[in-house]
Amino acid sequence: MYEGKIIKFYREKAKITQKQLCNEICSDTHISKIENGLMDYSPEIIPLLCKRLEIDIVREVTQYKSLEKQLNHLQNTIIIQQVNEAKITIHGLQEHPLIYMPDFYPRFQLLVARTHMLLDEEKKAYQLLKKWKKQDLNKYENNLFKHVLGIYYLSKKDYENAINILQTVNQLEYNNPEYYFDLATSYHAIHSQVNAYYYAEKALQFFKRKNIFLRVIDAEMLMLMQEGFDDNRHFNEIIEKYKQLIQSCDLCHARQKKAKVLHNLAYEYFKRQKYRTAAQLYEETMKLKKKNSESYLVSLEGYMQSCIKGNLLSYHELVKLTKDALGVAKGMKDPLYKVLFTIILHLINNQPIKYYYYLEEKALPILKKYGHVFLVKQYETELVNYYYKNGQIEKAMHIAYHLINQSETLHSSSYAKFFTKKGELI
Repeated sequence: MYEGKIIKFYREKAKITQKQLCNEICSDTHISKIENGLMDYSPEIIPLLCKRLEIDIVREVTQYKSLEKQLNHLQNTIIIQQVNEAKITIHGLQEHPLIYMPDFYPRFQLLVARTHMLLDEEKKAYQLLKKWKKQDLNKYENNLFKHVLGIYYLSKKDYENAINILQTVNQLEYNNPEYYFDLATSYHAIHSQVNAYYYAEKALQFFKRKNIFLRVIDAEMLMLMQEGFDDNRHFNEIIEKYKQLIQSCDLCHARQKKAKVLHNLAYEYFKRQKYRTAAQLYEETMKLKKKNSESYLVSLEGYMQSCIKGNLLSYHELVKLTKDALGVAKGMKDPLYKVLFTIILHLINNQPIKYYYYLEEKALPILKKYGHVFLVKQYETELVNYYYKNGQIEKAMHIAYHLINQSETLHSSSYAKFFTKKGELI
């Protein structure tokens, strides 16, 4: 019964006891049963209690019923990724006294945390998650908590924990298949193509049922990225699918999504040593991104690698681009960018001794510390070849031994650090 819940909420908000509220109206035993929905009551009792609490019960019941719809609307705006609409909805709900009832507040707070994640406000999201971690949540709220926590782990590149927590979501209790997309993204990050494709396809079917066209693009791109890992797959077929995604982005005026699709298409050409086309696509991608952002630097690094391998820019042009990028990278928390562009600087200066010294003594310790395993493997392979060609067999064998052991254990979150840079996650 709505009336009893509402009366209890306002009584506790007013910090008065049941006995104080029901004085000269009914017994405190009677009001306890009303608040807990355990018995019928005389029609005249509710207006008297509400008058004492100074509330309009008809209006409060109407608002109570509307809150469920508003929370569903908030969740839908999050799934669609309409950030501004989500912020407006949250602001409106915060002005709603009944949102602080136990029936609504945990779900509302978790959806606020989910919105923080959309806005890349990880610290704010985590503070809310910590608050609700040990709370008694119902089945739906518990699964929502797991979903948001999984997204948080995903944002921190802790892919093992993201997968572990998202795998415990009970879809029958949660009824929000959107989480399949976050699970697919986590699997993609650790190079588990079969699982990534499987869950991306489940997410795709959900987005199609809901007619969420922009998220359909996300899921289709993620599935296409798994196909791109297969070098034996027909290249022209993959390229045609990327072009279709680009057309879809244009139809939806989805500038940011188009930038991601173009970046991944550029990488497909780069892998196949089609450096001129790759460079052109990376350049087109950069035009769609905010200059000096991390995402911009990701595409700039791809562009420069393409230009170096394809001999497309002069030495002076490459040096200028590299120094500009280093200036931006130095102000960023992730040291990856500084390392990558310093490597490029040594590479274009054509100073092998300095280049390989930097790889071994400076770059590799940082890359190992931050778990960039694929890049460690790539550059250690270069060092093995370099030392072997220069007759330093013992040194080459030492690095090769580490490389072999590393390959045997190459899995989990650390592998993904590379893919989040070379092939953009959604």
